[in-house]
Amino acid sequence: MEASGRLILLSGPSCVGKGPLCHALKTFYPNIYYNMHRLVLYNSRDKRPGEREGMDYYFRSREQMENLREREDFILLNVRGDLQGLDVQQLLKLLRQGQDVLFEGNPFIPQALWNWPALSSVSMLKVFLSPISREEILWLKARKADIPVLVIDMMRRKLLRRTQRQKGSLTAKDLENVEQRCSSAPEELKLASCFDWVIPNHDGEDNENWTCFEYPVGDAFKSLQTFALILQEKKPAWGEKWERELWPL
Repeated sequence: MEASGRLILLSGPSCVGKGPLCHALKTFYPNIYYNMHRLVLYNSRDKRPGEREGMDYYFRSREQMENLREREDFILLNVRGDLQGLDVQQLLKLLRQGQDVLFEGNPFIPQALWNWPALSSVSMLKVFLSPISREEILWLKARKADIPVLVIDMMRRKLLRRTQRQKGSLTAKDLENVEQRCSSAPEELKLASCFDWVIPNHDGEDNENWTCFEYPVGDAFKSLQTFALILQEKKPAWGEKWERELWPL
């Protein structure tokens, strides 16, 4: 049975704003959001404050995750120091029922999905949320800036603010986790050119523009409008398409 549903992949570096973007879509475009089934991944990390089992992730121990590696229909990857996994058969079942499925997370899982043989005929819409725009990259390149180092520092600051807001004081383990996540950002940005659309967004998960006011403002507003238009198969003014040579190797 062929899959008639569409797989929507929303990806980007840790703390770039994927979570608040999905929440804003649910709040301001419920007709679009609730027309998709949210895909839930398995994860070996501990819950963050406010996260729920089966809603945000299926939280499992590292040993339990390693045991899932033996399944042929299970994708298991080491992502930013955590083991993350996806049940491919569960995904196919939803798609074959005609449901559109939304994935929100790191770009390494989508890369595995579009290379998975059983999903070769599945319709996919790939959207990458980037902490830097194409115009900024070209401007920085012209000045011979070390762009990966700059991006790592940008993401480190976002991640530190998010973690401090969630936990207050930070432990050595928290700081190690922040470094793993921000250091992964340049490698993840290498995959942006493989996505149908790139949305530049400086308002990460640490930014008050998502929730401090009654409505999203700034880049949060632009990202929401762009994502909503893309999901409606309309051409957005704020969306970008990146050539492979754009991101520094």
